[in-house]
Amino acid sequence: MMSSESLPVIAAVMQVMAALFVILIGCAVLAIIVLFIIDVTQTRSAIRRNYPVVGRFRYFFEHIGEFFRQYFFAMDREELPFNRAQRSWAYRAAKDIDNTVGFGSTRDLRATGTVLFVNCPFPTLGIDAAPVGHVTVGPYCDKPYTSNSLFNISGMSYGAISKPAVLALSRGAKQAGCWMNTGEGGLSPYHLEGGADIVFQIGTAKNGVRDLQGNLNDDRLREVAAHEAVRMFEIKMSQGAKPGKGGILPGGKVTEEIAGIRGIEAGSDAISPNRHTDINSNPELLDMISRVRDVSGKPVGFKAVIGAYGWLDNLFSEILERGIESAPDFITVDSADGGTGAAPMPLIDDVGLPLRESLPLLVDKLNEYGLRDRVRVIASGKLITPADVAWALCMGADFIVSARGFMFALGCIQALQCNKNTCPTGITTHNKRLQKGLNPADKAVRVANYARNMNYEVGIIAHSCGVREPRELCRFHARVVTTNGLSVPLNELHPDVSPRGESSSAA
Repeated sequence: MMSSESLPVIAAVMQVMAALFVILIGCAVLAIIVLFIIDVTQTRSAIRRNYPVVGRFRYFFEHIGEFFRQYFFAMDREELPFNRAQRSWAYRAAKDIDNTVGFGSTRDLRATGTVLFVNCPFPTLGIDAAPVGHVTVGPYCDKPYTSNSLFNISGMSYGAISKPAVLALSRGAKQAGCWMNTGEGGLSPYHLEGGADIVFQIGTAKNGVRDLQGNLNDDRLREVAAHEAVRMFEIKMSQGAKPGKGGILPGGKVTEEIAGIRGIEAGSDAISPNRHTDINSNPELLDMISRVRDVSGKPVGFKAVIGAYGWLDNLFSEILERGIESAPDFITVDSADGGTGAAPMPLIDDVGLPLRESLPLLVDKLNEYGLRDRVRVIASGKLITPADVAWALCMGADFIVSARGFMFALGCIQALQCNKNTCPTGITTHNKRLQKGLNPADKAVRVANYARNMNYEVGIIAHSCGVREPRELCRFHARVVTTNGLSVPLNELHPDVSPRGESSSAA
């Protein structure tokens, strides 16, 4: 029973709450009136003018639709850029939980372009399986790099991604024994902190190794190369997100620290040139490769999206004239269907060749000029599942790199906010509040799990095809579905090419 003394107090509280409720209702009505007046008098939006107040919900639903469509409206295999089945595999691999499924495949095996691996009647037994072989990059360098890591972290710069994300990737790469590419933003302390092998990317702005005018500075290059963890240098000619356009880092992401690492002005948009201003031809590209290799003593290659490909013939001919030691130590071929970088939609959607065409083209050209054993091939572009990686190995890649796959390992939900500094998972934002949810120690374990499980399941595919380890996969180990719904062997669609002067032979 309530005491008589408490009744007045309760009544007073209820009166106050009622008054607050009335005030809130009044404020809401007032706000609606103000918004109504603003909407019917403005001329920039026809929807808001014709449907005042209510029309504003369109923009709200448009925004949250990006987040909710993947959960409520998309089927397992239909969403882009990555469908639910692909993301789910990456999430489970990163968490190191059971990745088996039941009741059959949800994939349409009749769709044109579907890759089917050819299992053999006598698959490789566990006792006959071999560890992944080591591959050496840069045999003519003072400090060649040897690695057995199939699957590695592609270029994501500090600036484009956050400090916790870089730390998690660096630590996870060390645990998994794979390498990490810096992206074009220079070498930060957070890249080095984890102790992973580093590939330093030299973008068109030469961030991290530039002088005040944006030219390559040999002294700064030596400083970077002096770090034992920096194993290779990659000259970025172009990337999948924006072939023919330089990097774009919005000014909101250019903090004082990031500006200092890059050698640019804080707070301003960092827009790199659309190409290296000092590389105007194939001879100049080879000259730059030679210069970086001489200064650093380490392997040097380049990254490019392939569109026009006649230049490859000229490049490889030039190499043969100069001698094979002049060749790039590796070529990273990127798929022209977008990536982690902010970019105009026409470049993401409509420029360059996808990896399914450019990878076999590059490998065939290297074979044609007798350079395949000299130049290592790194494949990049939407390769986030074991089947993707196994296909790239079949087509001739020595290594595979992924950025978005490792973003999923960090917890990315494909919110499509990478360019807005509003990433809800803290990966691509410098907002401290949003970064709080990304714990580098925890996410490093997931990064390592993702890489290890990728290697393990690629091995499962390889053993099913009857080879001892993944790098023994060849084109005849896979087929691709054509327009009539039937499959043909990859080695018929892309016949193996022999060096000039030698006759081709079927595998």
